[in-house]
Amino acid sequence: MSLFDNLVRYGMPLVPKPIVGRVARRYVAGETLEDAVRTIRSMNDQGAMATVDVLGEEVRDSELVRAAVDEYLEVLDRLEAEGLDANVSIKPTMLGLKIEESLCADAVMAIVARAAELGNFVRIDMEDHTCTDATLRIYRRVREEHPGAVGVVLQSYLRRTSTDLNDLLPLKPNIRICKGIYREPRSMAWKDFETIRANFVYNMEKILDHGGYAGIATHDTFLVWAGMSAVDRRRLDRESYEFQMLLGVDPELRRIILSEGHRLRVYVPYGRDWYPYSIRRLRENPTVAHHVIRAMVGVSS
Repeated sequence: MSLFDNLVRYGMPLVPKPIVGRVARRYVAGETLEDAVRTIRSMNDQGAMATVDVLGEEVRDSELVRAAVDEYLEVLDRLEAEGLDANVSIKPTMLGLKIEESLCADAVMAIVARAAELGNFVRIDMEDHTCTDATLRIYRRVREEHPGAVGVVLQSYLRRTSTDLNDLLPLKPNIRICKGIYREPRSMAWKDFETIRANFVYNMEKILDHGGYAGIATHDTFLVWAGMSAVDRRRLDRESYEFQMLLGVDPELRRIILSEGHRLRVYVPYGRDWYPYSIRRLRENPTVAHHVIRAMVGVSS
């Protein structure tokens, strides 16, 4: 990793919030549900699906958990009313995981139950390794009640991912496979770029081979090619997988994937808690930090 990349990873919190905000406009729909709806409609018009993330995490107040549940129920109702092709993604720590696992499980169940009622779907996001066991327990519990309305995420940089996937495969699960963005100790995570790629492909192919649904979440062109070749070799129906990308990241690649006949879903975050999300994205992709530098010196980007 270059000196510049290390400066980005460890120095981003020192960048003034208004400067990060200028860059964040690319990656966050806005602060309100109205902003998200406009962005989703634009994605749908371009042929892409969406998943809505209400920004927020590490909640320690049960009142905020209830507020988050209410907001997600409103999102689901709005998606239905507007006829938008979108589902939702939820973070367990926003729904009380760090308060009590049972509180979080009940909150997730309430959101998934509404999604199931509306014929929609909820993706339980995966956070850092301290949350993995509880997140998978909650996924299993909720899936028992609503098997077609909930999925989870596995991260290819975690050493445990292949074992976790082996345990889930009998369920024919709906899994988003991604690289992972949290800073983890070497004891928990692979650090080599090519090893993380290889683990991504290995586990993606296991999902496809065992009748699961794969959300192939990447902006890495090699991994996009690996996904395309994997589904081609297996002659899979396009309804058994999808590609997934973040809002604002490589829209040309997004158009390429869609033009080749694959389904693609764009992750559309919104909310007042955009700053922690934006800092993580900038740490994940140091090349984006060039936009921050340009913004800091007043150059339009």
